[in-house]
Amino acid sequence: MSRLFVVSNRVALPGAVQAGGLAVALHGVLKERRGVWFGWSGEFGDGPSRVQIGDGIRFCLIDVPEDEFEGYYHGFANRALWPLLHYRVDLIHFDRSEYARYLAVNERFADALSRELRGNDEVWVHDYHFIPLASALRARGLGQRIGFFLHIPLPSWDVLCMLPDHRELFSALAHYDVVGVQTQADADNLQRYFDAMGIDAGTCTIEAFPIGIDAAQVARDAVSAAGCEAVAALRRSLEDRRLAIGVDRLDYSKGLPERFQAFASYLDAHPDDIGRLTYLQIAPPSRGDVPEYRDLREQLERFAGHINGRLARPDWTPIRYVNHCYPHDVLAGFYRAADLALVTPLRDGMNLVAKEYVAAQDPRDPGVLILSRFAGAAHQLGDALLVNPHDIDEMADAIARARGMPRAERQARWSAMHDTLQQSSIGAWADGFLARLEAGAGPMPASVPRALPHMAVRALGEGVAS
Repeated sequence: MSRLFVVSNRVALPGAVQAGGLAVALHGVLKERRGVWFGWSGEFGDGPSRVQIGDGIRFCLIDVPEDEFEGYYHGFANRALWPLLHYRVDLIHFDRSEYARYLAVNERFADALSRELRGNDEVWVHDYHFIPLASALRARGLGQRIGFFLHIPLPSWDVLCMLPDHRELFSALAHYDVVGVQTQADADNLQRYFDAMGIDAGTCTIEAFPIGIDAAQVARDAVSAAGCEAVAALRRSLEDRRLAIGVDRLDYSKGLPERFQAFASYLDAHPDDIGRLTYLQIAPPSRGDVPEYRDLREQLERFAGHINGRLARPDWTPIRYVNHCYPHDVLAGFYRAADLALVTPLRDGMNLVAKEYVAAQDPRDPGVLILSRFAGAAHQLGDALLVNPHDIDEMADAIARARGMPRAERQARWSAMHDTLQQSSIGAWADGFLARLEAGAGPMPASVPRALPHMAVRALGEGVAS
């Protein structure tokens, strides 16, 4: 039986606090296939990889030198690739020395993997941190089947072209046997990029595999969380008020400033709801070392302070802006308590908060999901109220529509979306991707162009900011 190797920037070790649905799904398939999970150890160094066994899974933890990690993660991955892939080309910061370190970390992972792989093993690589990894493995003569899944959006070909050295980087995706993305639009974008650049994708299959959730588990968590003190305290604090909720990592792709403005605009247009509707925005900070994220946090604090100062009453605050992180089961309880959810990213690969909100609702009296058209989830959850997150007035109007929606309509919309969730679970996503990876006729020939080592050497030799 072949083994499955999963590669991601971080791993979910057994006993990790509040592992999410993706981690649970990957744990399941790794246990079934005597799998190995490769990822950064969370520590800086240049020593050999370390092995840890737990829950029937072998974890291979790789240290990375601190300067290398800074360039790879805080530099190229999150200051060049992340904004590019979310259509924020105005925020791209490209530095050749950081690009070189990104490539060097991929080489480091390829070295570790090449010492472990054998026979008919398969490799499943996750996300934008490891776009060149298959190319590095092929350069070492490895012919195992290798799949790649991008969890975030993949923009149109002309946007990809705005990254310096884009062809070197993105042509490396052709070395995978399967490239999975969230939506058919993402798949079409990559194929058009290959066509426009004259890249021969060979036997690479590009296909959409929209990621799902365990809807039944989220529903159980939502019900059981009623007894949780955090959820009970939230309900008590609301008294007889209604609740709107947003849950997002603090990131400029989530459209939070626009959402704050839309909520304020709604209250201005519907003064009868002042004091009757509270908006809870949970936004745990992330990537605090990246300047754009620090600027966003300061902007949101100003917006929330201004709106609250203008509209608050002695016994009511319109926006509760919270930077804490909560366990998944507590969040499920918060979702169930909310009459409407604002999930309005400017761009998102999928957005599982939208799906979790639907799963957590009481079928007898469900809330309303307001969802960005530019989230991957909008391709599946068409019965949400779909909005343009750049249009403040449209979002404010959607809040008004949600507030006045009859129960029968809410139930009908919820039922249709819930049916979709049940048909596209997290387990079905993993099974579908791996079935496609295994469907190929044998391993890919190892005699493919060995581009990556040359790319890394050239980039390291330049080391000049662009």
